[in-house]
Amino acid sequence: MENFKNQIDELGNIIDAKLEKAYGQAIESATGKADEMLKGEIKNLTETFNARMDEMEVARKKQFEASKPKSFKSSLIEVVKNGALESMIKGQSNGAAFEIKADMTTAADFTNEVIAADRVAGIKYDPTRSLHMRSIIPVGSTSSDVVRFVKESGYSDGGAAKAEGATLGQSDFDLTATDANVQKLGAYFRISEEMLADTPALASYISVRASEKLLALEDNQILNGNGTAPNLSGIITDAADFAEGAFADAIESANEFDVLVVALNQLALKEYQADYIILNPSDFHKILLLKDTQNNYLKDQVYAGLAPNFMGVPVIVNTAIAAGTFLTGNFGQGTQLWTRDNLAVSFHREDGTNVRDGFVTVRIVERVALTNYLPNAFVNGSFSTAKAALETP
Repeated sequence: MENFKNQIDELGNIIDAKLEKAYGQAIESATGKADEMLKGEIKNLTETFNARMDEMEVARKKQFEASKPKSFKSSLIEVVKNGALESMIKGQSNGAAFEIKADMTTAADFTNEVIAADRVAGIKYDPTRSLHMRSIIPVGSTSSDVVRFVKESGYSDGGAAKAEGATLGQSDFDLTATDANVQKLGAYFRISEEMLADTPALASYISVRASEKLLALEDNQILNGNGTAPNLSGIITDAADFAEGAFADAIESANEFDVLVVALNQLALKEYQADYIILNPSDFHKILLLKDTQNNYLKDQVYAGLAPNFMGVPVIVNTAIAAGTFLTGNFGQGTQLWTRDNLAVSFHREDGTNVRDGFVTVRIVERVALTNYLPNAFVNGSFSTAKAALETP
């Protein structure tokens, strides 16, 4: 830049000298006209001077623009114009770089979703029960709203050994027809048409999730239904209560495992062989932590393989049964679930004001009955009460 200035100064001095020479010639000429050749030289030099001044102004402007901070947008445009990105795409270079004078962050300079998020398909939710009660009991179908079965309600056994000619003892029995009414279990959702159409996999989510929730309700009814319509009469409601029998006040430091052994004995005295024990997770894991007098875990004696079982009886760990309680019995022989209308999920626009309001009603419903044929096939109770009954004074 200093050299350029010196050239301008030198050119100005030449022009000044020419002007002085023209002035002298004008004084000497009577007509006051300068030599035509000299005026031509002055004109050419003046145009050159103006051109150099314009170049200097442009150079100063470029220098000023270069010193200004560039925005991300302007810098990116400059890189694209210069072909750096194109060269990288064609494999002619490994990268493209440009300088940004101002500090930038995604928080300060990006608005809304500038960086696209990776979206995971589906809807995540906590799991439901891995096993439902209908999986361990017989299931049948009915075309009626009542399931009736005949049950022995009494038996008097007069059988005995008799001498020749003696009269045989008389036996009798009572039979009772027992009804189990079909009951409806269900729920519904009311969802806008836009929500159903615009949310990926929402219909599938509702179908699966709502079905699992209804099966959990069914579990509770199968085990704990109080028998008052519209509730089922549950297995625990009808089952025999725990009876300590000959083990009353006979076990020192009675624990939960002792209670289950006595319950299995109670079934055996009624000629039943248990096929399942149902425990709440808290009670099951409490039993796994029990130790003998040598501080050895009892589970090493009663837990075999991956599937838990006590004394050869499979254990169902399920939150459908309340903590602190137990149920054991022959589920294959003592009860049965009947379906009038099996579990179904349906979508309805013609419900109430749905058409006017733009909603869809989703209904999930089933109609079922439970027949507890043999209450003595089951034993239920409270661990705390049972332990107290078994404990030595």
